[in-house]
Amino acid sequence: MKEKVFQTIKKYNLIEPKDKILLGVSGGPDSLAMLTLFQEMRQMLENELPFTFAVAHVNHGIRPEAVRDEEFVRDICEKNEIDFYSVCIDVANIAHTKKIGMEEAGRKERYHFFDQVAKKIGANKIATAHNQNDKVETMIMNVLRGSGISGLKGIEPIRNGKYIRPLLECNRDEIEQFCEENHLQPKIDQTNFDNTYTRNKIRNVVIPYLQQEFNPNILTTMDRLAKIVTEEEEYMDKQVQKIYTEIKETEDKHTIILSLPKFNSQEKVIKARIILYTITRLLGTAQGIEKIHIEDIIKLAQNNRGNKWLMPNKKIKVFVKKGQISFWVQE
Repeated sequence: MKEKVFQTIKKYNLIEPKDKILLGVSGGPDSLAMLTLFQEMRQMLENELPFTFAVAHVNHGIRPEAVRDEEFVRDICEKNEIDFYSVCIDVANIAHTKKIGMEEAGRKERYHFFDQVAKKIGANKIATAHNQNDKVETMIMNVLRGSGISGLKGIEPIRNGKYIRPLLECNRDEIEQFCEENHLQPKIDQTNFDNTYTRNKIRNVVIPYLQQEFNPNILTTMDRLAKIVTEEEEYMDKQVQKIYTEIKETEDKHTIILSLPKFNSQEKVIKARIILYTITRLLGTAQGIEKIHIEDIIKLAQNNRGNKWLMPNKKIKVFVKKGQISFWVQE
Protein backbone atom coordinates (compact mmCIF):
# COMPACT_ATOMS: atom_id res chain seq x y z
CA MET A 1 0.00 0.00 0.00
CA LYS A 2 2.83 2.37 0.84
CA GLU A 3 4.23 2.05 -2.68
CA LYS A 4 0.77 2.59 -4.18
CA VAL A 5 0.37 5.86 -2.25
CA PHE A 6 3.84 7.03 -3.32
CA GLN A 7 2.98 6.26 -6.96
CA THR A 8 -0.33 8.16 -6.67
CA ILE A 9 1.48 11.20 -5.29
CA LYS A 10 4.05 11.03 -8.08
CA LYS A 11 1.54 10.34 -10.90
CA TYR A 12 -0.71 13.30 -10.06
CA ASN A 13 2.04 15.56 -8.69
CA LEU A 14 0.16 15.89 -5.40
CA ILE A 15 3.17 17.06 -3.39
CA GLU A 16 5.79 19.52 -4.59
CA PRO A 17 8.96 20.81 -2.91
CA LYS A 18 8.34 23.29 -0.09
CA ASP A 19 4.62 22.44 0.16
CA LYS A 20 2.97 22.98 3.52
CA ILE A 21 0.10 20.54 3.82
CA LEU A 22 -2.79 20.40 6.27
CA LEU A 23 -3.97 16.85 6.93
CA GLY A 24 -7.59 16.23 7.90
CA VAL A 25 -7.34 13.47 10.50
CA SER A 26 -10.41 12.00 12.23
CA GLY A 27 -8.60 9.13 13.93
CA GLY A 28 -10.27 6.48 11.76
CA PRO A 29 -8.35 3.90 9.68
CA ASP A 30 -8.07 5.99 6.51
CA SER A 31 -6.82 9.24 8.02
CA LEU A 32 -4.61 7.49 10.57
CA ALA A 33 -2.94 5.52 7.77
CA MET A 34 -2.45 8.78 5.86
CA LEU A 35 -0.88 10.47 8.87
CA THR A 36 1.48 7.54 9.42
CA LEU A 37 2.53 7.53 5.76
CA PHE A 38 3.13 11.28 5.77
CA GLN A 39 5.41 10.92 8.78
CA GLU A 40 7.42 8.28 6.93
CA MET A 41 7.50 10.28 3.70
CA ARG A 42 8.70 13.42 5.41
CA GLN A 43 11.74 11.53 6.70
CA MET A 44 12.37 9.48 3.55
CA LEU A 45 12.00 12.39 1.13
CA GLU A 46 13.65 15.07 3.24
CA ASN A 47 16.21 15.91 0.53
CA GLU A 48 14.35 14.86 -2.64
CA LEU A 49 10.94 16.35 -1.81
CA PRO A 50 11.04 18.54 1.31
CA PHE A 51 7.61 19.40 2.69
CA THR A 52 5.98 20.13 6.04
CA PHE A 53 2.56 19.30 7.41
CA ALA A 54 0.14 19.96 10.25
CA VAL A 55 -3.05 18.19 11.38
CA ALA A 56 -6.64 19.41 11.68
CA HIS A 57 -9.42 17.51 13.44
CA VAL A 58 -13.16 18.20 13.50
CA ASN A 59 -15.40 17.01 16.34
CA HIS A 60 -18.89 16.97 14.83
CA GLY A 61 -20.63 16.89 18.20
CA ILE A 62 -22.69 13.84 17.25
CA ARG A 63 -21.14 10.97 19.23
CA PRO A 64 -20.12 10.77 22.91
CA GLU A 65 -16.85 9.11 21.79
CA ALA A 66 -15.92 12.14 19.66
CA VAL A 67 -14.01 13.75 22.54
CA ARG A 68 -12.02 10.53 22.94
CA ASP A 69 -11.20 10.54 19.21
CA GLU A 70 -10.03 14.15 19.37
CA GLU A 71 -7.72 13.39 22.32
CA PHE A 72 -6.42 10.30 20.50
CA VAL A 73 -5.33 12.37 17.47
CA ARG A 74 -4.02 15.17 19.68
CA ASP A 75 -1.83 12.72 21.64
CA ILE A 76 -0.33 11.28 18.45
CA CYS A 77 0.51 14.78 17.23
CA GLU A 78 2.05 15.82 20.54
CA LYS A 79 4.23 12.69 20.69
CA ASN A 80 5.47 13.31 17.15
CA GLU A 81 5.76 17.11 17.49
CA ILE A 82 3.13 17.79 14.83
CA ASP A 83 1.10 21.02 14.99
CA PHE A 84 -2.51 20.16 15.83
CA TYR A 85 -5.70 22.19 15.35
CA SER A 86 -9.21 21.16 16.32
CA VAL A 87 -12.74 22.48 16.53
CA CYS A 88 -16.02 21.20 17.98
CA ILE A 89 -19.16 22.00 16.00
CA ASP A 90 -22.84 21.18 16.41
CA VAL A 91 -23.51 19.57 13.03
CA ALA A 92 -27.06 18.52 13.95
CA ASN A 93 -28.03 22.10 14.80
CA ILE A 94 -26.34 23.49 11.68
CA ALA A 95 -28.15 20.95 9.48
CA HIS A 96 -31.48 21.85 11.10
CA THR A 97 -30.90 25.60 10.81
CA LYS A 98 -29.79 25.48 7.19
CA LYS A 99 -32.35 22.79 6.28
CA ILE A 100 -29.74 20.48 4.77
CA GLY A 101 -28.73 16.88 5.49
CA MET A 102 -26.32 15.95 8.26
CA GLU A 103 -23.79 14.57 5.74
CA GLU A 104 -23.79 17.76 3.70
CA ALA A 105 -23.60 19.96 6.79
CA GLY A 106 -20.67 17.97 8.18
CA ARG A 107 -18.77 18.10 4.89
CA LYS A 108 -19.25 21.85 4.47
CA GLU A 109 -18.19 22.59 8.05
CA ARG A 110 -15.12 20.35 7.76
CA TYR A 111 -13.86 22.06 4.64
CA HIS A 112 -14.67 25.48 6.06
CA PHE A 113 -12.50 24.71 9.10
CA PHE A 114 -9.73 23.19 6.99
CA ASP A 115 -9.67 26.30 4.79
CA GLN A 116 -9.54 28.56 7.86
CA VAL A 117 -6.64 26.68 9.41
CA ALA A 118 -4.77 26.42 6.11
CA LYS A 119 -4.99 30.18 5.67
CA LYS A 120 -3.90 30.77 9.27
CA ILE A 121 -0.76 28.62 9.06
CA GLY A 122 0.10 29.32 5.42
CA ALA A 123 -0.63 25.80 4.14
CA ASN A 124 -1.03 25.68 0.36
CA LYS A 125 -2.62 22.20 0.24
CA ILE A 126 -5.17 20.21 2.24
CA ALA A 127 -4.97 16.41 2.28
CA THR A 128 -7.98 14.21 2.97
CA ALA A 129 -7.96 10.42 3.28
CA HIS A 130 -10.55 9.56 0.63
CA ASN A 131 -9.96 6.09 -0.81
CA GLN A 132 -11.14 4.04 -3.79
CA ASN A 133 -14.28 2.90 -1.93
CA ASP A 134 -15.21 6.53 -1.22
CA LYS A 135 -14.77 7.32 -4.91
CA VAL A 136 -17.09 4.53 -6.03
CA GLU A 137 -19.66 5.42 -3.36
CA THR A 138 -19.65 9.00 -4.63
CA MET A 139 -20.13 7.85 -8.23
CA ILE A 140 -23.17 5.75 -7.24
CA MET A 141 -24.62 8.61 -5.18
CA ASN A 142 -24.21 10.98 -8.13
CA VAL A 143 -25.98 8.54 -10.47
CA LEU A 144 -28.87 8.18 -8.02
CA ARG A 145 -29.17 11.97 -7.83
CA GLY A 146 -29.32 12.24 -11.61
CA SER A 147 -26.02 14.00 -12.13
CA GLY A 148 -24.50 14.55 -15.55
CA ILE A 149 -21.46 12.80 -17.01
CA SER A 150 -19.12 14.73 -14.72
CA GLY A 151 -20.67 12.96 -11.72
CA LEU A 152 -19.06 9.74 -12.92
CA LYS A 153 -15.63 11.18 -12.18
CA GLY A 154 -16.37 10.58 -8.52
CA ILE A 155 -13.60 12.02 -6.34
CA GLU A 156 -10.51 13.34 -8.13
CA PRO A 157 -6.91 13.00 -6.85
CA ILE A 158 -6.52 16.77 -6.77
CA ARG A 159 -9.13 19.52 -6.85
CA ASN A 160 -8.53 23.20 -7.51
CA GLY A 161 -4.80 22.60 -7.14
CA LYS A 162 -5.36 22.59 -3.37
CA TYR A 163 -7.24 19.53 -2.08
CA ILE A 164 -5.25 16.32 -2.49
CA ARG A 165 -6.30 12.67 -1.94
CA PRO A 166 -3.11 10.55 -1.72
CA LEU A 167 -4.99 7.36 -0.70
CA LEU A 168 -7.45 7.50 -3.58
CA GLU A 169 -6.09 4.45 -5.41
CA CYS A 170 -6.10 2.26 -2.27
CA ASN A 171 -9.20 0.33 -1.26
CA ARG A 172 -10.55 0.06 2.27
CA ASP A 173 -9.32 -3.51 2.79
CA GLU A 174 -5.74 -2.46 1.98
CA ILE A 175 -5.95 0.44 4.41
CA GLU A 176 -7.31 -1.69 7.24
CA GLN A 177 -4.58 -4.26 6.62
CA PHE A 178 -1.96 -1.48 6.74
CA CYS A 179 -3.35 -0.29 10.08
CA GLU A 180 -3.24 -3.83 11.48
CA GLU A 181 0.31 -4.48 10.28
CA ASN A 182 1.51 -1.20 11.79
CA HIS A 183 -0.45 -1.62 15.07
CA LEU A 184 -2.18 1.73 14.61
CA GLN A 185 -5.40 0.95 16.53
CA PRO A 186 -7.65 3.49 14.77
CA LYS A 187 -10.91 4.69 16.28
CA ILE A 188 -14.05 3.41 14.58
CA ASP A 189 -16.94 5.81 13.99
CA GLN A 190 -20.03 3.74 14.77
CA THR A 191 -22.23 6.12 12.74
CA ASN A 192 -20.61 4.55 9.65
CA PHE A 193 -22.88 1.55 10.25
CA ASP A 194 -26.08 3.60 10.45
CA ASN A 195 -27.81 2.90 7.15
CA THR A 196 -30.22 5.78 7.50
CA TYR A 197 -27.46 7.81 5.82
CA THR A 198 -27.38 7.43 2.04
CA ARG A 199 -23.62 6.95 1.76
CA ASN A 200 -23.62 4.31 4.51
CA LYS A 201 -26.40 2.37 2.79
CA ILE A 202 -24.42 2.41 -0.46
CA ARG A 203 -21.28 1.36 1.43
CA ASN A 204 -22.83 -1.34 3.59
CA VAL A 205 -25.63 -2.66 1.37
CA VAL A 206 -25.39 -1.68 -2.30
CA ILE A 207 -21.69 -2.27 -3.00
CA PRO A 208 -21.51 -5.63 -1.15
CA TYR A 209 -24.61 -6.73 -3.08
CA LEU A 210 -23.02 -5.74 -6.41
CA GLN A 211 -19.83 -7.55 -5.46
CA GLN A 212 -21.66 -10.71 -4.49
CA GLU A 213 -24.27 -10.86 -7.24
CA PHE A 214 -22.65 -9.18 -10.25
CA ASN A 215 -18.96 -8.29 -10.12
CA PRO A 216 -16.54 -9.03 -7.26
CA ASN A 217 -14.16 -6.47 -8.81
CA ILE A 218 -16.77 -3.69 -8.95
CA LEU A 219 -14.45 -1.20 -7.21
CA THR A 220 -11.73 -1.62 -9.83
CA THR A 221 -14.28 -1.58 -12.67
CA MET A 222 -15.94 1.61 -11.46
CA ASP A 223 -12.57 3.25 -10.81
CA ARG A 224 -11.56 2.48 -14.41
CA LEU A 225 -14.80 4.07 -15.64
CA ALA A 226 -14.08 7.18 -13.56
CA LYS A 227 -10.64 7.54 -15.13
CA ILE A 228 -12.07 7.22 -18.66
CA VAL A 229 -14.73 9.84 -17.89
CA THR A 230 -12.10 12.16 -16.36
CA GLU A 231 -9.94 11.98 -19.50
CA GLU A 232 -12.89 12.72 -21.76
CA GLU A 233 -14.14 15.53 -19.53
CA GLU A 234 -10.70 17.14 -19.57
CA TYR A 235 -10.78 17.08 -23.37
CA MET A 236 -14.29 18.57 -23.45
CA ASP A 237 -13.27 21.28 -20.97
CA LYS A 238 -10.43 22.34 -23.28
CA GLN A 239 -12.81 22.52 -26.24
CA VAL A 240 -15.35 24.55 -24.25
CA GLN A 241 -12.67 27.03 -23.11
CA LYS A 242 -11.54 27.43 -26.72
CA ILE A 243 -15.08 28.04 -28.02
CA TYR A 244 -15.84 30.36 -25.10
CA THR A 245 -12.86 32.52 -26.09
CA GLU A 246 -14.14 32.65 -29.67
CA ILE A 247 -17.71 33.70 -28.80
CA LYS A 248 -16.97 35.98 -25.83
CA GLU A 249 -17.40 39.71 -26.52
CA THR A 250 -16.74 41.28 -23.11
CA GLU A 251 -16.01 40.06 -19.59
CA ASP A 252 -15.53 41.70 -16.21
CA LYS A 253 -16.22 40.71 -12.57
CA HIS A 254 -19.97 41.28 -12.87
CA THR A 255 -20.88 40.67 -16.52
CA ILE A 256 -20.03 38.35 -19.37
CA ILE A 257 -21.45 39.01 -22.84
CA LEU A 258 -21.38 36.36 -25.56
CA SER A 259 -22.18 36.64 -29.27
CA LEU A 260 -25.70 35.27 -29.65
CA PRO A 261 -25.32 34.06 -33.27
CA LYS A 262 -22.07 32.26 -32.41
CA PHE A 263 -23.63 30.76 -29.28
CA ASN A 264 -26.68 29.54 -31.22
CA SER A 265 -24.47 27.94 -33.88
CA GLN A 266 -22.99 25.49 -31.36
CA GLU A 267 -24.21 21.95 -30.71
CA LYS A 268 -26.58 21.67 -27.76
CA VAL A 269 -24.06 19.80 -25.60
CA ILE A 270 -21.53 22.63 -26.13
CA LYS A 271 -24.17 25.28 -25.36
CA ALA A 272 -24.94 23.60 -22.05
CA ARG A 273 -21.26 23.47 -21.12
CA ILE A 274 -20.73 27.10 -22.20
CA ILE A 275 -23.56 28.18 -19.90
CA LEU A 276 -22.09 26.30 -16.93
CA TYR A 277 -18.57 27.52 -17.70
CA THR A 278 -19.73 31.15 -18.00
CA ILE A 279 -21.66 31.07 -14.73
CA THR A 280 -18.70 29.43 -12.99
CA ARG A 281 -16.39 32.21 -14.19
CA LEU A 282 -18.72 34.78 -12.63
CA LEU A 283 -19.73 33.03 -9.41
CA GLY A 284 -16.90 30.57 -8.85
CA THR A 285 -19.39 27.71 -9.05
CA ALA A 286 -22.36 26.49 -11.08
CA GLN A 287 -23.90 24.74 -8.10
CA GLY A 288 -27.68 25.02 -8.14
CA ILE A 289 -27.85 25.41 -11.91
CA GLU A 290 -29.93 22.45 -13.00
CA LYS A 291 -30.81 20.88 -16.35
CA ILE A 292 -34.13 22.78 -16.51
CA HIS A 293 -32.29 26.11 -16.10
CA ILE A 294 -29.88 25.23 -18.90
CA GLU A 295 -32.76 24.20 -21.18
CA ASP A 296 -34.55 27.49 -20.49
CA ILE A 297 -31.45 29.56 -21.30
CA ILE A 298 -30.91 27.66 -24.56
CA LYS A 299 -34.56 28.24 -25.55
CA LEU A 300 -34.27 31.92 -24.62
CA ALA A 301 -31.26 32.28 -26.91
CA GLN A 302 -32.92 30.40 -29.76
CA ASN A 303 -36.14 32.45 -29.69
CA ASN A 304 -34.29 35.79 -29.65
CA ARG A 305 -37.44 37.91 -29.96
CA GLY A 306 -37.21 41.30 -28.30
CA ASN A 307 -35.62 41.81 -24.91
CA LYS A 308 -35.98 38.67 -22.80
CA TRP A 309 -34.36 37.61 -19.53
CA LEU A 310 -34.20 34.73 -17.06
CA MET A 311 -32.98 34.29 -13.50
CA PRO A 312 -31.85 30.66 -12.99
CA ASN A 313 -31.10 31.60 -9.37
CA LYS A 314 -30.98 34.70 -7.17
CA LYS A 315 -27.35 35.40 -8.01
CA ILE A 316 -27.38 35.51 -11.81
CA LYS A 317 -29.51 37.07 -14.53
CA VAL A 318 -29.37 36.03 -18.19
CA PHE A 319 -30.45 38.62 -20.77
CA VAL A 320 -30.87 38.33 -24.56
CA LYS A 321 -30.78 41.57 -26.55
CA LYS A 322 -29.47 42.84 -29.90
CA GLY A 323 -27.50 39.77 -30.90
CA GLN A 324 -25.95 39.26 -27.50
CA ILE A 325 -26.52 36.94 -24.55
CA SER A 326 -25.47 38.56 -21.27
CA PHE A 327 -24.84 36.97 -17.88
CA TRP A 328 -25.09 39.47 -15.00
CA VAL A 329 -24.24 38.97 -11.35
CA GLN A 330 -27.10 40.21 -9.19
CA GLU A 331 -25.93 42.68 -6.53
